[in-house]
Amino acid sequence: MARTVKRAFKFRFYPTDAQAALLLRTFGCVRFVYNHALAERVRAYRVEGRPMSYGDMSAALTAWKRTPEMAFLNAVSSVPLQQALRHLHAAFTAFFAGRAGHPVYKSKKRSRASAEYTRSAFRWRDGRLILARMDAPLDIVWSRPLPEGTEPSTVTVSRDRAGRWFVSILVEDRVAELAPNGRAIGIDMGLQSLATLSTGEKIAGLRNERTDAVRLARLRRSMARKVKGSANHGKARLKVARAHARIADRRRDHLHKITTRIVRENQTVVIEDLPVRNLLGNHNLAGAISAASWRQMRDMLVYKAAWYGRELIVVDRWFPSSKTCSHCGAVRECLPLAIRSWECACGAVHDRDVNAARNILAAGPAERVNACGGPVRPSPRKRTRRGSKKQESLPVRAGIFWCEPR
Repeated sequence: MARTVKRAFKFRFYPTDAQAALLLRTFGCVRFVYNHALAERVRAYRVEGRPMSYGDMSAALTAWKRTPEMAFLNAVSSVPLQQALRHLHAAFTAFFAGRAGHPVYKSKKRSRASAEYTRSAFRWRDGRLILARMDAPLDIVWSRPLPEGTEPSTVTVSRDRAGRWFVSILVEDRVAELAPNGRAIGIDMGLQSLATLSTGEKIAGLRNERTDAVRLARLRRSMARKVKGSANHGKARLKVARAHARIADRRRDHLHKITTRIVRENQTVVIEDLPVRNLLGNHNLAGAISAASWRQMRDMLVYKAAWYGRELIVVDRWFPSSKTCSHCGAVRECLPLAIRSWECACGAVHDRDVNAARNILAAGPAERVNACGGPVRPSPRKRTRRGSKKQESLPVRAGIFWCEPR
């Protein structure tokens, strides 16, 4: 059985000088329209007490283009500007639904420079992509072919801090579900090992992470010695950005390989709902937690499980997976992070991470699961804090996701 999903294929391209100038101008106009529309919506609500819909913002954009102060908006395609208004409207919709915070202004230095083109703003002929206001196709490096018989519905052009240009092509594709195999696995995410499986396997993080961190620190010190605004400061900043990009690319590739293998080998995957944002408040471990990319790994498991017909279950964050004995179910009162192995009163000796992974599996889809040949029974879950909000603790079902495939 195959399901239809939306897949975004990301490629690198090398624009000409004219194309780069037009795209940079488009990025600036997109950011300007987004910020100006956000300010106008806030002003209309606070001063006039009225909300603004997408139609109101679109009409306001038309009026802005007719003024001498904003006539520069006519120099770029109108489609990316309209898409910026749609993104702002979606941000406010998520805010009012309680799924996100209030929209914030886009910064020229910190925000991702991108522009989105819909079908009316680009031409796709024989594998050649020509954007609006351009007379030549983009020089795309086709690292992999698009699915046969598909045509792009949306194209997003972006430029990262390292100066690399990317184009993300969204297509509709049919993905065949994997054959059910009946296997279930629990995953405990950690710092010493990126992921520990209920089978006892420990998946390490990236190699040479310490070497990359030392090199990045050296580049940052070199940039700090330069005068801000000077040419040397710009060169040093570019070196730092390229180092960050290399680390991020290697980490993403590593996570793709891990999550793909886990989803292909198991029918049911059980993970723990980790409050990453709260854990980052620990300044001693914030750097290691950020480098582990737990949330990114979870997002990959979510959409890959949906693609291939697998089931992903998220266990409540308050479940004491590390302190519970996976043999008898007894719960210890205290288990500091320094203790990596412990012995229960029943005589069972546990590796902290393996024991947590087995308990996470036991708290998954079945009331009682046989993990690694031994019976494991989950203990009742208790809330130890008040006023804390839980995230998703229910099974994540199949759906359609817009993610970069691997």
